[in-house]
Amino acid sequence: MKMYFKNANFYKNGVFISADAIYDGNSFNIFENGINDTDIATFRIFNNCYILPGFCDVHVHFREPGYLYKEDIESGCMAAAHGGYTAVCTMPNLSPTPDSMKNLSVQLDAIKQKANIAVLPFGTITKGEQGEELSDIEDISEYVVGFSDDGKGVQSEQMMLSAMERIKKTGKLISAHCEENSLLNGGYIHDGEYARLHGHRGICSKSEWLPVQRDIELVKKTECPYHVCHISAKETVDVIREAKRNGVDITCETGPHYLVMNDMQLMENGRFKMNPPIRSDIDRQALVVGILDGTIDMIATDHAPHSAEEKSRGLEKSLMGVVGLEIAFAVLYTELVKKNIISMEKLVELMSENPRKRFSIGSDVGFTVFDCDNEYEIKTEDFLSKGKSSPFEGKKVYGKCLLTVYEGKAVYVREEK
Repeated sequence: MKMYFKNANFYKNGVFISADAIYDGNSFNIFENGINDTDIATFRIFNNCYILPGFCDVHVHFREPGYLYKEDIESGCMAAAHGGYTAVCTMPNLSPTPDSMKNLSVQLDAIKQKANIAVLPFGTITKGEQGEELSDIEDISEYVVGFSDDGKGVQSEQMMLSAMERIKKTGKLISAHCEENSLLNGGYIHDGEYARLHGHRGICSKSEWLPVQRDIELVKKTECPYHVCHISAKETVDVIREAKRNGVDITCETGPHYLVMNDMQLMENGRFKMNPPIRSDIDRQALVVGILDGTIDMIATDHAPHSAEEKSRGLEKSLMGVVGLEIAFAVLYTELVKKNIISMEKLVELMSENPRKRFSIGSDVGFTVFDCDNEYEIKTEDFLSKGKSSPFEGKKVYGKCLLTVYEGKAVYVREEK
């Protein structure tokens, strides 16, 4: 399909300027001074679109190697490109876990063969993510974007201290899943009003913020760069804000569902189950304030696909995790930008610029083009991911991806329907 984007809003150096752009089936070019309309007679014309730098998600699960029935590198990249992403960082809860060069090579080979965007793997902090022995940190550091035991919190303070001391020397950072197991008590949704009303076991906020507080003290000792995954609780925002004021080298992310939903919007359905859980509206509001004041540095989806059967067991028994790459921008644009909570420039900063800076991710950003004028309904059957479980199923949003370009090649083109 040939596309002509007329009078588009082109993001350049932190501001939007008016520009025309064309995709001729082979290349994507931007013309800040406009183009001669007679040259594009065979093109499909789009007006007033947004031309944005390719997004970067520092927290996704592509499930390869080990769980290809849930997702693989190819389907994950297709989903990412469909959502406007040109770079992703894959979490290491795989089989085998990337805790040695031998194990990591399996994933690197799959990325080399199948990826059409930048796919950057995390290595594990501990062997097998078991928390008992550190991974081969020095051996794999050159080939990973950072270190994480995502899906599990490192329970031992001494183990985390040792990890920070060694990872600091590699120049990479820790991306920490912060969860205190002794406080979980079998919970699986937020320990709030919905859990009480419907007889569910809850996960308290302290299980998240307490490990963050512990690790901040370790960062002060080691000066290891430290990033907190998927924060969901007001207290976590408060702890990180104070640490930043004190000069601690800490950043954090939150997810779209934590910013726009609260626990009273849950349903008795596995598509509302993720870890950490969607919390109260007080927590949601605190996260929005954290976005506005710079406490929260970036938005990541925690894209976590599972099979339909694994997500069909209700809130208690479904596996944790929902997909998000393909509709993150639309949800955030609709709920935050259109409602004048944040600017479009701020959303670009959160979804592209800040994650790339913090994780030192590539100079070739690429472009993505979104039509933000027309409302549509999210239908997970249209997702390119193998995972179809999303709390946003049926939600009406603005922001449809038309084109994503990486390394000069179109990695996603919306076909006419």
